This record gives sequence, structure tokens and C-alpha cells, in this order.
Amino acid sequence: MADDLLRGFDPFDIFDTEAARLDRFFTGLDEAGWQRPSRCEGWSVRDVLGHLAGEELYNHACLDGTVHELLDRLAAEGVTGFNEFNEWCVRQRRRQPVADVLEEWRTKNGETRRRMRELGRDAMLETMAGPYPVGDQTFHYDSEYATHADDVGAPVSVAEGDDRVLWRVGVGRFVLAEQETKAQVEQTGDDVWVALDGASATLSYPDFVEATVGRLPDDHGLDPRIASALRCLA
Repeated sequence: MADDLLRGFDPFDIFDTEAARLDRFFTGLDEAGWQRPSRCEGWSVRDVLGHLAGEELYNHACLDGTVHELLDRLAAEGVTGFNEFNEWCVRQRRRQPVADVLEEWRTKNGETRRRMRELGRDAMLETMAGPYPVGDQTFHYDSEYATHADDVGAPVSVAEGDDRVLWRVGVGRFVLAEQETKAQVEQTGDDVWVALDGASATLSYPDFVEATVGRLPDDHGLDPRIASALRCLA
């Protein structure tokens, strides 16, 4: 069962940890640090913050049961689809002082994390895809925050690295199963074996995680069919 892949992890603790990592990193930046390019094409580190702050509109709409109202509001402004929403959020905040954007994100995300934890893992949440378990949605947020922390270069200590990659492998496998991937995915104690359409590959845990979030370098050499099949969280 897909749910068994995440049974041993607490999504709310992970969310708190990854949010705290980003907060520490953002708090210590100077102007040059804010302007540095991130791994997100076309986005600076500051733009990643703008994205995180802006997406709280959606997170709160899920919690408030007002997703359709938000989508109607965005459509009236000519914003359709998640990619356009993300770019819109970034553009809106490029005109604001970075300290204000940081405080917006810190406050609104803090509320999101508190409310998600209070609802509990098995409660249901309104999303664009329909009702969805709070715990599973939180794991999606966990993955996004960890990915963006890596995108901007937020430090990860050696002590937490192994546990962090393990839960991220679990989330990747969970989402692939949820999406009924055509790829065969088998995890061993050291790596992940993947097969699809006669092609196969053995990936280290970190490379599997990078594949699921679409962050493998272009020169990695992974079969494009497998790379496409594994990209499920970005």
C-alpha cells in the first residue's frame, strides 16, 4: 500500500524543520545573497521567497475551503494554471521590500503549519484535485520546502542528511504509486532500481530524489523515458 511508505514519518515535524531551515537561511542574507540565482530557472533567491509567500494564498484557501473562490479571483486577473500562478506570485512581490515579503511568508506559513497539525493526519482538506488527506498534503509541502531549500543553498547538516533523504525517497515513491506510474520502482538498502519500457537504471537515494523533483543535471545520463516517468513532484 502506498500509505505504508510514509507510515514511519511525521509530516508536521518535517514541515516545521524545513520551514525553520529556510527561515534561518533567509534571515541571514544580505542584498547580494537575495539576488543570487537559484536552481529555479529565471528565479533569484528572493524570487523563491516570493513564490513561497505567494503560494500561501492557495494553502490558506485549502484550509478555509475557498479554493474555487481563489481560482475565480485568479481567472479574473488572467491567471490560470499553477505555473502562471507561481509566476504571478513572484511578480507581485518583486515590487515589495524583501523584509515585508519575508514577514508575510513567515506569518502565513506559520499559520498553515499550525492549522495543518491541529487538523491531524487523517482529516480531509479541500484541494484543486478534490478532498485529500491533510497528512498526505503536508508531505507534498515537505517535499516542496526541502526542494526549494536545496534550490537556494540552505545548509543541511551531516547529522540530518541521511534521515532527510530517506523521507524524501518515501515521499517520491508514495507519489509515484499514487499517480500509478508505469515505471517499476524497487528500493534496496542502498539505492533505487527503476525499469520502464525495456530500459532500467539504478539510482542512489539522492539522485532518485532529484529525479522526482526534476532537478537532475542535464548531463546525468539517465534515460529520458525514466527521467520523465520519475518526475512527479515538480
